[in-house]
Amino acid sequence: MEVGMLPISASKRGKLLSNGYTTLLSISRASLSDLARDLQVSEGEASEIMKCASKTSTLDLSTGTHTTTVVNGGQTAWAMLNEEKFSLHITTSCTDLDNILGGGIICKEVTEIGGVPGIGKTQIGIQLAVNVQIPPEYGGLGGKAIYIDTEGSFMVERVLQIAEACIEDMSEYSSHFHKDFQASEVKTHPNSILENIFYFRVCSYTEQIALVNYLDKFITEHKDVKIVIIDSVTFHFRQDFDDMALRTRLLSAMALKLMKLASKFCLAVVLLNQVTTKHIDGSFQLTLALGDSWSHSCTNRIILFWNGNDRHAFIDKSPSLKSASAQYSVTPKGIRNSTSCKRIKMM
Repeated sequence: MEVGMLPISASKRGKLLSNGYTTLLSISRASLSDLARDLQVSEGEASEIMKCASKTSTLDLSTGTHTTTVVNGGQTAWAMLNEEKFSLHITTSCTDLDNILGGGIICKEVTEIGGVPGIGKTQIGIQLAVNVQIPPEYGGLGGKAIYIDTEGSFMVERVLQIAEACIEDMSEYSSHFHKDFQASEVKTHPNSILENIFYFRVCSYTEQIALVNYLDKFITEHKDVKIVIIDSVTFHFRQDFDDMALRTRLLSAMALKLMKLASKFCLAVVLLNQVTTKHIDGSFQLTLALGDSWSHSCTNRIILFWNGNDRHAFIDKSPSLKSASAQYSVTPKGIRNSTSCKRIKMM
């Protein structure tokens, strides 16, 4: 049973979803004070919501019958379908890219984004770290970001530039939808956006594994984190590995932990990947790094590529999205639509 079907007001359901309470189990696990704080309501109102969730958890609204949970963690296909209807997304700031992604980068899933150097992987990572903070009243999640930098490519000056552009976009949104612009002026400051990005620099694969293992505790203490970005997941695993079987086991264990984090905390995990060459049908072709076994470790896989002087993003793998390609641009303001953008759908 999902939050979207609770018999409470639409505004309260919206507050629950925007704060990551997408299942009744997530409400039952929260403390009364945490729920009241996250929803910005009184503890009395939070208590009523918890009571409502408790009563509804045993009632199947589709049949009107009561059910009991046999195994903890079990979920019906009906509940999964309703969960997908209320999936949270993080915009990329490129409408055409968002469209093929069903609204943006989806929460509760691991998305891999890979491509050649200079294609804009880090730019997309920074854009997402900023956009996850867009307040709910502007269509965002109002969350925070964790950015794990393995290559030293994170540029704080660029983050500030994209943050300022994001605030400009929100101001334009306000002026367009509100007659009294002063009353709806954006209160977010670029400095506050930078303060809501938790940055970690890791210099070896052992540090990377240790940090991934630590994330569960960190996010438990910072429940408003809604995205984890690793830039790149590949770097420390492409060198100093003679035992490839060991590398595969370490990568598989790390991927499993990241998938659990995404599901447990209703957040998006974005893994930026590099490319390598692979011998296929008598010729060498570019493919994403870390091998075939790694390609099955992520829910969604997006490949970035050049077509002449234009950047394109192609959905290579997804259980819920159609294979499609969209054009995007890297501008001084961040990721945006390309002026010559033409979407190409693939069969």
